[in-house]
Amino acid sequence: MQTLGLPFLLFWLVWGHSCALGGKVNKHKPWIETSYHGVITENMDTVLLDPPLVALDKDAPVPFAGEICAFKIYGQDAPFEAVVLNRTSGEGVLRASGPVDCEIQKEYTFIIQAYDCGAGPSGADWKKSHKAVVHIQVDDVNEFCPVFREPLYKASVTEGKIYDSILQVEAWDQDCSPQYSQICNYEIVTAGTPFAIDRNGNIRNTERLSYDKQQSYMIMVTAFDCGQKRAKEDVAVHIDVKPVCKPGWQGWNKRVDYEPGTGSRQLFPKMHLETCGGPLSGVKAMVELQTNHIGKGCDRETYSEKSLQKLCGAASGSTDLLPAPSPSTNWTASLLTDSGRDSDLIYRFDGRQAANVPDHVVPQNLTDQFTIATWMKHGPSPGLRAEKETLLCNSDKTEMNRHHYSLYVHNCRLVFLLRRDFTQVDTFRPAEFHWKLEQICDKEWHYYVINVEFPAVTLFVDGVTYEPYLVTDDWPIHSSKIDTQLTVGACWQGGEVATPRFTQYFHGSLSGLTIRPGRIETQKVISCLQACKEGLDINSLESLAKDIKFHFNPAQSVLVVDGEDVDSINTAMTKVSYINSRQFPTAGLRRLHITTTVQCFGEDTCLSIPDIKAVVMVLPPSEPRITISGSNRLVRPAGDLRAPLGVAPFKELHITSTVMKGDGFGGSRRPGVMEVMHNLDYCDVLVIGDELNPERESLEIHHSALLGKHLDATNSTSGISIYGVDSMAHYEQALRQVRYRNWRPATLSERKFRLTCSELNGRYTSNEFNLEVSVLHHSAPVEHVNHMAAQPQYMRPVHHPLMIHTLNSHMSGAAPPAATVVIVVCIAALVVIVVIGVYRIHATHQEGSREDEDGGKEPEEDWDNSALTITVNPMENIKGAQALDEEVKEEGQEQEEEEEEEEEQVGGMTSTESDNSDEDEEEEEEDEREKVCV
Repeated sequence: MQTLGLPFLLFWLVWGHSCALGGKVNKHKPWIETSYHGVITENMDTVLLDPPLVALDKDAPVPFAGEICAFKIYGQDAPFEAVVLNRTSGEGVLRASGPVDCEIQKEYTFIIQAYDCGAGPSGADWKKSHKAVVHIQVDDVNEFCPVFREPLYKASVTEGKIYDSILQVEAWDQDCSPQYSQICNYEIVTAGTPFAIDRNGNIRNTERLSYDKQQSYMIMVTAFDCGQKRAKEDVAVHIDVKPVCKPGWQGWNKRVDYEPGTGSRQLFPKMHLETCGGPLSGVKAMVELQTNHIGKGCDRETYSEKSLQKLCGAASGSTDLLPAPSPSTNWTASLLTDSGRDSDLIYRFDGRQAANVPDHVVPQNLTDQFTIATWMKHGPSPGLRAEKETLLCNSDKTEMNRHHYSLYVHNCRLVFLLRRDFTQVDTFRPAEFHWKLEQICDKEWHYYVINVEFPAVTLFVDGVTYEPYLVTDDWPIHSSKIDTQLTVGACWQGGEVATPRFTQYFHGSLSGLTIRPGRIETQKVISCLQACKEGLDINSLESLAKDIKFHFNPAQSVLVVDGEDVDSINTAMTKVSYINSRQFPTAGLRRLHITTTVQCFGEDTCLSIPDIKAVVMVLPPSEPRITISGSNRLVRPAGDLRAPLGVAPFKELHITSTVMKGDGFGGSRRPGVMEVMHNLDYCDVLVIGDELNPERESLEIHHSALLGKHLDATNSTSGISIYGVDSMAHYEQALRQVRYRNWRPATLSERKFRLTCSELNGRYTSNEFNLEVSVLHHSAPVEHVNHMAAQPQYMRPVHHPLMIHTLNSHMSGAAPPAATVVIVVCIAALVVIVVIGVYRIHATHQEGSREDEDGGKEPEEDWDNSALTITVNPMENIKGAQALDEEVKEEGQEQEEEEEEEEEQVGGMTSTESDNSDEDEEEEEEDEREKVCV
């Protein structure tokens, strides 16, 4: 204590002495280190300095002069402050005066100085230390998550390859330090994928990918920084698998839907040819539309053979040897028909069926010019040397076995035999004509037409001409009185055998077998009869490149496109279309087959292009509902029925057709009914009940009613049939001119008819429209029939019923004699009027006046202005009335006979002529009746 106390005591003595003498007390400046290094954690305020912040002053322990009062910081916006913790020891602390963010600034450098407390309590005469440099480093905190640089990553790979890196994903972190700002790991979140990812974000496949198995993958990837903080949002990676570059057509659909009535429909609007970059010198593509399963080889009109021939302008006179079975054509009833062919009449022969054509149907004289036509589908016959298969054969019916003419198939050769009679030619002449064609045994439908202009015979197959490759001659057949038999599906052997039988049966299918004597068919008609209504087409031919060449086959089922440039070929193929011109096409699939050949420079072929197989689906058409409407009952006076033209039962007929349209049609979301116009191919008027009696009635249509229309008609006692492909309007006009006549209407109670119409040979049929025709009978509304008021049978029918008035009911008793006289006078007057009327009718007929075909005046118009009143006494003598009745009957029978004779004389006149009489005659008759009967 003594050693320490002495210096201390000396210090105070010296300080006190200095103060007493007025000398300086604060002689020394504070001292600090020359540099400091500090660390601060972001978002904190404490700074850890090395070395610690301590200031020393040599003036210590002198109060104030030896103490440290402050630390001051000098620098640009340094967010720090220094605080003195102990003035005596000079200890201080450095702390943040504001937010410190590593992401904003990682380091700070500034100057710090220490200040003592001066010479006294007032702080005067203070001194400051030298400047020291302070370097502060901001420590980072892992406050941010990794973020991917892209919202979506895409890549594509080729199938079958293993990649080291398909693509690289990259994430980043906003933290400032390497520890927290660096991404240390990536991870695929999606499980079960054939991919892996490394720490640098490179994605690779772990197995070979297959385009056929899966065309694309979608995987999710996340990232971790080095502080193991995970990305807030994962990223999607889309990887497409591309097939190995294989030359071929791309961008086409396997199925194309076709809606009826839409015209031409593009088949491959986005198709293009992939050649894998190889230089090409030419491309040829063949598009084939396969329609063999549709109808007879393609979609054709399914009208009857007669209707088709009429539609195509063929000459009349052909005989249909395979018509639809009916009471008048019953020889085909036993043959097998191929059903389910869209109303197309097809007969199938299996080697056991044949039909004998009745003699009255067979043309008796074929002449030197005739035509045989048929549809045939035939396949190879079994065995090395097959038997003859006969389509058509005309042979002896009995005694002998001579074939006069026949058409048969033998070993896939079509042979036509024609043996002339010895009376027609007596020299060695051509008799057998042979054709060897692939079509005969390809099991497909073909249309065969044989035009005979003896001795020349020409064959047309699907409109293409073929000359026979072999013609053999033979002697003509000696004439005989043996009848011949025409057979379809085999040949009749009636002689030289114990039992007549069929032989040489046909195996295959036939349709539309006809024979036309007297003339041959033209090329135009043949092409029309076999024309397909569906096929391939090319839209906008003018837009095709000049180097493009294309070719269609006659049926437009095959299209060949040839070009030098791939782009030109691609453009041409996008314009290939399908078209079906039928209003009601056959629904179902049509197959498409495309074959392609590619030529390279200096080579014949360099690339193999796979074939394309697609389908066109023809959607079902809206089925029409054909409706026949009109008056169902026709009541006419007997005179109208006896008139030369009779009556028109279907005068008020209307034919309409409607279809149901589904949702969305015409802008409407609800189904609706729409009226459509289309053709008809026949309308049949059938007699219901007993057949027509030709001795007293007829149902017919005049030929003039069919002029200018594609219509024809046949009639019989069972009714009348109008046929031909024509519009509904033309059928309406024709049916309205059908006339029914009955020249003995007294025997007619009622006559019923039934009318039905068809489109496409019965595919769509109308309702059954029933019509009843009856005679208008006039009767007086009295309790006892007044025979005087009844219209005599021989009188011309009066179009308005007579107005009969009875006397007052209070009158009773016997009729006075005056009344009897009046009645007799009236009867005589009526007889005179009838005679005058008949004479005037006869004169009118001879003058040639004709009334309109539609009937002129209606039955109730002739007596509109009549003031005739017949007054009858109901109490007259019954016996007198009976006597008068007998007298009137006799007069009526005589007059009826006279009227029939008059009608025979003027039979060529129309119903208009017979029904009309001029107004003067009517007025004269009315005046006479009024004079007699008033």
